[in-house]
Amino acid sequence: MSLSVQFGLLLAVATALASIVGFLYKHRGAVESPAIDWRRPVQTSLALFRSRWYVLGILIATGSWGLHVAALALAPISLVQSVIAGGLVLLTVVADRLFGFTVTRREWIGVGLTAAGLAFLAATLDGAGNGAHNDWEPVSLIVYVSTLSALGLAAAVLSGGGERGGLLLAVSAGLLWGGSDVSIKALSAHVDEGFGVLLHPLALVILTLSLVGLTVSARSLQIGKAVPVIAITGAAANVVTIAAGPSIFGEPLPDEPFALTLRLLAFALVIAAATLTPAPVRAAQGAAIAR
Repeated sequence: MSLSVQFGLLLAVATALASIVGFLYKHRGAVESPAIDWRRPVQTSLALFRSRWYVLGILIATGSWGLHVAALALAPISLVQSVIAGGLVLLTVVADRLFGFTVTRREWIGVGLTAAGLAFLAATLDGAGNGAHNDWEPVSLIVYVSTLSALGLAAAVLSGGGERGGLLLAVSAGLLWGGSDVSIKALSAHVDEGFGVLLHPLALVILTLSLVGLTVSARSLQIGKAVPVIAITGAAANVVTIAAGPSIFGEPLPDEPFALTLRLLAFALVIAAATLTPAPVRAAQGAAIAR
């Protein structure tokens, strides 16, 4: 594995930790803010920024986004997203040992699944770890991102209210952010253009999907339970971005059937661990994240 890829994966670990912490703060701010009204999405979304918790969450999430962009520029997208998925487990361990969060047996099982998944992944890297793998065909990229966007918007339209609605909105936000992440990976092939990269059509796609996903995600946190909403959002985004590795960016798959099976099992285990091991919550349900 090249040094640049290794550094990219370290950035992916940092991305995961910052993302979940930001998510938890955004949840605290979202639930204490007025409900987002789809008839006035801009005005009601801006009202969220009156909450100091939401602003703090956005600042942390913005830092996480920057780390994510750097990771995608240096490493294959499927490896970056697998590490980010596993990062949910790392946060669980840190939170349990250092911050007094309650971690269930089910969540500790997730630690084992992630460890096994990452071990299998390392054993089946072949040529995937030798470069960033950001070659792509415009038509394939357009179809893939358009499909994710359409499915994400459809999930939002069908969401309705209540806890089920919150979960559907979580899926919607994950798909929209997944489309944004795939676009970021594609745009990273043009970083040599300097600030000119901001004029690339993909930059507008990234901005649009990120902002729409942010609004949808905020509403999911308002009407759904924090833990499943965070886990499902992350799982939805990880599944579609991992799949983009071989299907859009030409990441090599193992030639031998056994090695290919191990690679697929590795991805499945990491994603399963992400959904099984969501961000922990304090034992005292009424305790604040910080006072």
